[in-house]
Amino acid sequence: MMLQLEGLSVFYGGIHALRGVDIHVADGKIITLIGANGAGKSTLLNSVVGLVKSASGRIIWNGEDIAGKDTKTMVAQGLVLVPEGRHVFPNLTVDENLRLGAYTQTHKDRIKQDREKCFALFPRLKERMRQPAGTLSGGEQQMLAVARGLMASPKLLMLDEPSLGLAPLVAKMIFDIIQEINHHGTTVLLIEQNAHAALEIADYAYVLETGVITMQNTGAALLKDDGIRKAYLGEG
Repeated sequence: MMLQLEGLSVFYGGIHALRGVDIHVADGKIITLIGANGAGKSTLLNSVVGLVKSASGRIIWNGEDIAGKDTKTMVAQGLVLVPEGRHVFPNLTVDENLRLGAYTQTHKDRIKQDREKCFALFPRLKERMRQPAGTLSGGEQQMLAVARGLMASPKLLMLDEPSLGLAPLVAKMIFDIIQEINHHGTTVLLIEQNAHAALEIADYAYVLETGVITMQNTGAALLKDDGIRKAYLGEG
């Protein structure tokens, strides 16, 4: 087991955002977390990387309780979050954005290799490497946000709503790339409002409702669940 959340409780702005959450993320898998807006999904990811402090519970990363550690330490240990909304640096070029993603890396050869891997995954970014990130389309900015996360050489890549606001064809490409990243050995924890697409690629999935895990199963099993189909897939 790579990441375990045990009884995680978080208060966020006076709201009890997470209430004793247990989640297990196994090495080499794609784990997805679905739920309505305000369910606490983003809070969960932010708490894992130290952006939001937990009130109680444990965050176990490769056998060590990392709750309370600072975000830079988390990134250096291989925990990387690609936040909702892309948050690229608009006035910097694509290449400069990528290099900032490697700020915890010290080996120049490794940085160069990671950069070339990103360009292999996202050829469009290589074509636009000298362009300011703010001039890219929404889909290209999302590609850049994911690639920037990969520049930190993550062991666990956490993605917060990567398809948000994207055209269906671009969103599909993003999901295909997530699978390819996983096939190359990176574990993925995915938050996604497009529940159908997320469950289709997930090895295992959790349903979060108002800060509580209400259901969990394989992605394939949840896709067939009548309650999930009605509540999250717009069916029934």
